[in-house]
Parts: sequence; C-alpha cells; structure tokens
Amino acid sequence: MAFDGIVVAGLVHELKDKLLNGRIAKIAQPENDELLLTVKSTKGQMRLLISADASLPLIYLTDSNKPGPITAPNFCMLLRKHIGGGRITDISQPGLERIIRFTVEHLDEMGDLCRKQLIVEIMGKHSNIIFCTEDGMIIDSIKHVSAQMSSVREVLPGREYFIPDTMHKENPLDVSFSRFADLLREKPMAASKAVYTSFTGISPVTAEEICFLAGLDSSVPPKEFSEDVLLHLYNQFTIYFSAVKEGAFSPAIYYDGQEPKEFSALPLSHFSNYTRQEYDSMSRVLSDFYAAKSRITRIRQKSADLRHVVQTALERNRKKYDLQIRQLKDTENREKYKVYGELINAYGYSVPEGAKNMEALNYYTNETVTIPLDPAKTPQENAQKYFARYNKQKRTFEALSELIRETKDEITYLESIQTALDIALDEDDLAGVKEELANTGYIRRKYTKKKVKLKNTPLHYISSDGYHMYVGKNNLQNDELTFRFAVGNDWWFHAKQAPGSHVIVKSNGDELPDSTFEEAGRLAAYYSSMRGSDKVEIDYVEKKHVKKPAGAKPGFVVYYTNYSLLIDSDISGIAEVPAP
Repeated sequence: MAFDGIVVAGLVHELKDKLLNGRIAKIAQPENDELLLTVKSTKGQMRLLISADASLPLIYLTDSNKPGPITAPNFCMLLRKHIGGGRITDISQPGLERIIRFTVEHLDEMGDLCRKQLIVEIMGKHSNIIFCTEDGMIIDSIKHVSAQMSSVREVLPGREYFIPDTMHKENPLDVSFSRFADLLREKPMAASKAVYTSFTGISPVTAEEICFLAGLDSSVPPKEFSEDVLLHLYNQFTIYFSAVKEGAFSPAIYYDGQEPKEFSALPLSHFSNYTRQEYDSMSRVLSDFYAAKSRITRIRQKSADLRHVVQTALERNRKKYDLQIRQLKDTENREKYKVYGELINAYGYSVPEGAKNMEALNYYTNETVTIPLDPAKTPQENAQKYFARYNKQKRTFEALSELIRETKDEITYLESIQTALDIALDEDDLAGVKEELANTGYIRRKYTKKKVKLKNTPLHYISSDGYHMYVGKNNLQNDELTFRFAVGNDWWFHAKQAPGSHVIVKSNGDELPDSTFEEAGRLAAYYSSMRGSDKVEIDYVEKKHVKKPAGAKPGFVVYYTNYSLLIDSDISGIAEVPAP
C-alpha cells in the first residue's frame, strides 16, 4: 500500500487532464487536516479531496461530498479569500517527490492578476498542505511545524518553502548509468533495498518489481553484481520509468481473494498470484482501495468482542486439553498393575511373610519381573491393592478418553468460529456468527420484541466449466448448504482436518470435469485456516455420503468414504457471482 512517487505521478497526469484551467468554485475544510475543493473545468464539475492526516494522507478526485463545519477554520477562510474563484494554471510534481504543486491564478484586492501555490505533501506523518506565494514564501499551512517540532524545516507563515533533502536521494528520471552503479555498489544491503533507498519516490514494492523484471535475486547485494548485470538492471530501471515520463500509466488494485492487498500506477508482474483489477483512473483506484480497506478494518473492529469471546474459550479449552493429556499419561501403567495382581495370586503362596518384593515369571512376556510388596500385608491383600489401582486407572482412562474427545471437538469447533470471523465480509456475516455463539451458549442472547431476520447468503462462484459453486461463511450456513440446499449427487468439499467452509458444487446429475474439481478444491482451501498455503489436502465426496451425528455442533459432519486432492489456495480467476 505504497503511496509512492509513481502513484503521485499518475495522479498528476490525471489531475492535469481533469482540472487544468478549471476554476475553484468552493473550498471546504471538513476535518482539521483535510480540504475538499470543488473545481469547474471543461470536463465538468469535479471534487478534489486532499487529506494531510498523519495515518492516512490522500489526494484524489471523488464523487462524494463531505459537509464542512458551520464556522470555517482559519486556513479554509484564508484560501477562500485568496484563491476562491481562481483558475488552476499548472499542476506539477517536483522530480518524483510525493508532492503536488497547484499553481492558481487569481485577482488580488487591487484587481491585479497574481499567482499563488497550493502545495500538497503526501509524506506519512509529515504530510501537509502548504499555501505559498508564487516565489515560494509560506503564507500559511494546514499544519504548523515549529523549530521545536522539526530541526529540518519550519513550516510557518513568513518562512521560505523548500523541499527537505534528508535522505540525499537521486531523481530516478534522469540518473546516468555510472551514477546508478555507484549508488548501488556503495550500499551493503539487498538489491531491492539499495534501489528504494537511493532514489526518490520508489517504494519497496516498486524496487522488488524492477529486480523481478530484470530477473535478479532482490536479496543479493549489488556489490556482488558484475558490470553487465548492473547495466541490465539499469536498462530495466530506465524502461520502467520511461512509462512515467510518457504518462503511460495503468492503475490497478491487486486482490487476494476479496481482500485488496496492493495498488499501483504501473503493472506489478511479481504479484502474479493476486487478481489484478484494472482502472482508468488513479483516483478511482485510491477511492476503491481505501474504501475496501476501511470496510475490512471496520468489520475486524466490530468483530473484536466476538474474537475475544472465542479466543478466551479457546485458551481455556486448550489448557484443559493439555491437563487431560497429562492426566491420561498417568494411566499408561494400568495394565502393569493388573499383571502384578495376577502374578501375586499365582505365585504368592511361596512369598515369605514380611517380604518387600517378590520375583515372578510374567507368563505374558516370559520375562522375570520384580513386584514391590507391602510387608504389612498378606499376598492376597497386596494383590487386591494392585487390582484396585488398576480398576481406578482404567475408569480414569475411560472417562478421560471421552473428555479429551469432547474437548478436542470443542477446540475444533471454536477454531471453525475463528475462521468464520476471518471470512466475514459484512455485518450480516458477523450477525450469523453471533447467532451461532448465542445458540451454543458462548454469549448471552439479547431478547428484543422485534424479531431480526438474518441474511444467510453463502458465497457464490461459477467454475470455468459453468457449474455453480457455493461456499458457507459460517457453520450455520455450512449446515444449510450441506443438508438443506445440496442434493445427493452434488459434490461436497472441505479442507482435511482443518476448520473451514463447506463447499458445494451443483452437479445437475453430470459428471464434473477435472477443472471444476480443482476450482472447488481451491475455494475449500482458501476459505479455511490453511489460506495462503501452497499445498492443502482437500477431502471431497458426493453429498449423500456426508452425515451429521445426532446432537453435533453446527458445521460438524462425518463421512467414511471420500476422495482427496492436493491443491493451492489461489482463487484468482474463479468468477464470483455478486450478492443480490
């Protein structure tokens, strides 16, 4: 998720096309560190959102409007006074810095034409929006930075604006081969890191891409490369950045299943295991990416209480399981005590009174064993003592074996709830998990007069051969899919010995092609705790062979005959049917 200089270059290219020569119709400041400019240009009315938020600095065109406060902040009032109604005459990016400079032409109080600069710096926690005169004198900024806050640069009215060069990086758009080679050789680090620490505006992801395109191991230090290898890397570097110079951007978001993992202004070939969704606008990329990320973050925040309940129960059951296993280990010698009792009964007549042990031939193994005795007891009493110990440990073993099985089932069930929380995409999914936890007694149900109907819609995919595949998002959906929706000849898939979703393929009575089996297997692997693994074992069987034991928890099934396949968890390329 790198908002690097290349992404900024892509934005500048788009903003020039959409906003250049447009007039600033409205200026609002919805948040303390955010501006919303409404610009009327030949392409229509546009809204430009600029955020200098330390945790998520952004700038992009948006269709949505955000209301500002009743009383506009001072910075907003200053901008309205100077550039309200002004015309944007230039949009530029210095070098490949994460900076966008808007030059605005307007009339001053005397009616004379003059120019001002609105400079947007997208630099993480140092992000800012700075308003300057044409010759670079700061008029004001949305964030004031004093000498006490930064020893590098003050951002205060009356100070001269400059771009701090703390990292001493080179501009990648005009670097020569000799300078390129010298910069990389002098850094004793991995090649990819040497690239992004030597040049402005390059993120680690971009550096990895350049090394990948050059066919080089990005972890090898550049000082180990020969002159020819460095020249090859430089040529690839130059070709990559020629697209930036020419404005040949191809904005895209890369998805891992339904989760957005990365965005870029240029293709990222080394993300071949992700699904690439192309866009015609860098603004749309940023808007969609951060909206999706925000939705996932919000769902994870809303699921925090449920996760805490499940994690607490899991830890409790795992501790119980470990204790029960240790107690079971103490019963391993029970058969020995039974043999001791039998041998004392068989040979005890020859044991002298007061003996502390006896030796006897174990007729089960033909070995001589030494049996400890209580000298205060008769042989018959010693035998009874060993029989009593055997019977006690036998009862303990039988009881613990059942308890261990129940505890193990409980752990497996709670892990399946964890997987369902990981799969959850919206509040309806969380409501389904919450309902299940209430049904099984892990949380207290809140009774209301109004009956809430849960949306119980599974994920829906279509295989490359046209067969419909359904994925349960929680255990209630799994039961619904397997035992109410599927019919006997449909196929059922599940990750072997791992919590995850039931996957149903509607066969329509046909013999399924191999590619559909593989795609359904990938879905079962992806929607399980094994997501991300290269090799996941999947059990699959016709639905008619899947049974649910009486009294079993939601999602729990048994089957005694099945096929297996080994598959990865990459579901890119499998078509999903949008939810109605």
